[in-house]
Amino acid sequence: MTQHRDQSADDDSDSATAAIQGRREEKSVYEASRLSARLIYEVIRRDGDEELNRPNVSLIWSGLAAGVLISLSVIAQAVLHAGLPDTDWAILVESLGYSVGFMVVIFGRMQLFTENTITTVLPVVADRSLTCLIKMIRLWCIVLCANIVGTTIASGFLLLPHIIPSDLVESLLAVARHATEGTAGQNFFRAMPAGLLIAALVWIMPAAQGSSFFVLLVVTWLLAAAGFAHVIAGSVEAGLLVWHGDIALFDAVFRYFLPVLAGNVVGGTAVFTLLTWGQVKNEVTSQ
Repeated sequence: MTQHRDQSADDDSDSATAAIQGRREEKSVYEASRLSARLIYEVIRRDGDEELNRPNVSLIWSGLAAGVLISLSVIAQAVLHAGLPDTDWAILVESLGYSVGFMVVIFGRMQLFTENTITTVLPVVADRSLTCLIKMIRLWCIVLCANIVGTTIASGFLLLPHIIPSDLVESLLAVARHATEGTAGQNFFRAMPAGLLIAALVWIMPAAQGSSFFVLLVVTWLLAAAGFAHVIAGSVEAGLLVWHGDIALFDAVFRYFLPVLAGNVVGGTAVFTLLTWGQVKNEVTSQ
């Protein structure tokens, strides 16, 4: 009888060990496998739900901070521009500076308008309610206005006497002129890929895990190197030219800001967000 009990205890111990090992293996497989499109969608949707319900004051301060700190992208570009020779390949190195402001803003979880062209849109597409749509419009308006106030403050501050060296001011203005050139139509079309790239970045980040730094670096570098237009970082550049007197405010708004805003929204929402929703729609609605 005692021997039977001992044998039973050994069997239970073996079963428990096997169960633990099985759970460990399952965890290893889960961690090693890629996140499915449905899981990425769920991560972004929940994040969007959380953002849609944040208080107005939180959105204002977060958006203001993002608008100010995105100017680091322009400053870093100008520093590299000043130190590089005037050659065709210099733009490839100079564009690395464009990633700096985005890293601070995105890793700092600040409100950047172009991120919300996918994050807060997915809950609206999934829910399809007027209440959710109104929440999205509220967030878009608050964040966009706060971002622009931040970029206006930052661009004006950078041109104050003794803030940065005079030779760096010239580099800032050169970078700004290059980024804001073009007609309204040209700016709209080159803003569409920028909106799509930022939306793609938001979609990739949950699966990037330990590689998120390099993913962010590559995507934002490509955005600058290819000459695409980002409405918030571009507002710093346009603001520099307005404060300096190179272009009129009317020209900055109607030739650059509004066309780029429209292009970013079309690229990030109408193109990328709807495409990503299409690939998970059947899986989500079947649950």
